[in-house]
Amino acid sequence: MPAGTEATTAGEVVERLAAHGLTVAVCESLTAGLLSGRIAQVPGASAVLRGGLVTYATDLKARLAGVDPVLLAERGAVDPEVAVQMAQGAARVCEADLGVACTGVAGPTPQDGQPVGRVFIAMSGPDGAERCERLDLRGERQEIREATVGACLRLLLASVPPAG
Repeated sequence: MPAGTEATTAGEVVERLAAHGLTVAVCESLTAGLLSGRIAQVPGASAVLRGGLVTYATDLKARLAGVDPVLLAERGAVDPEVAVQMAQGAARVCEADLGVACTGVAGPTPQDGQPVGRVFIAMSGPDGAERCERLDLRGERQEIREATVGACLRLLLASVPPAG
């Protein structure tokens, strides 16, 4: 497991979800499996992690996660509503209580008119609650991807109350 804050945060996510009997699924674009991998490294993750979708290619966001193809055509893949639909799709496809998603530009060049470092993360809950955040990250490609993983883990933590 990686050292540092993200490893601790992933452990807290697994612990909180397990304490509440909740499951999670992920839909990842720019992180391409890093988020689900980070969660899966935590002992006991199998009790909460249902699975995930890596929708790196834009067309797979529609085909696998059910993102509206018209929305993708009009706004591109780096969009808050796309992120929300990705989170909803992950939860639906994987039959999880929560869905979390990320879409953005890790670089080295802008995409769909969005600058490098522009990322949207979203979460969809069992009660229909949705949260979406825009991130404007700086750094090299891998730094942006790692920061996105950390932000998604913190979004999950903020959405699930501590046990007890």
